[in-house]
Amino acid sequence: MKNTNEKFPLYKATLIGGFLSAIVKFGWEVPFPPRTPERDATNPPQTLLEQLGMSKDLSHYSYLYNENARPIFSFIVHFGFSFFFAWLYYWLSERNKTITLANGALYGVIVYVLFHVIIMPIMGTVPAPWNQPWEEHISELFGHIVWAWSIDIIRIYVKNNKPVSF
Repeated sequence: MKNTNEKFPLYKATLIGGFLSAIVKFGWEVPFPPRTPERDATNPPQTLLEQLGMSKDLSHYSYLYNENARPIFSFIVHFGFSFFFAWLYYWLSERNKTITLANGALYGVIVYVLFHVIIMPIMGTVPAPWNQPWEEHISELFGHIVWAWSIDIIRIYVKNNKPVSF
């Protein structure tokens, strides 16, 4: 039986939801890449790191996995973003259920608009929204919806006191 007095285990949900949602977003971008190969030569996380003072050599530093170069610092930013915004979603959901509308889809749309339409263009990390290809908007919008939905799946799972151990 569900113990309704038990506090929501924010740290467990964040670790699982942050990791899972980062992988989901990566997976989404395989069939729906948001950027052209030319624009992805320096991806937004690398651009952001360079804007913050990191050298191009370091922001592009890669490790090899199965003979494929993988950009480690881009991945750190990507996972950090997902962990932080999974935590924020869980924290907000305990205070206002509206954020969970459509199982996180609303949250995904909000994060997409804030970052890809407003914040990153203002910072110069990505082009202005009207200078981005429509494919980028479609990929990022629906990618953020699926990403947030995966965060909500973990919220529901943990909220219903399903055993989570690691």
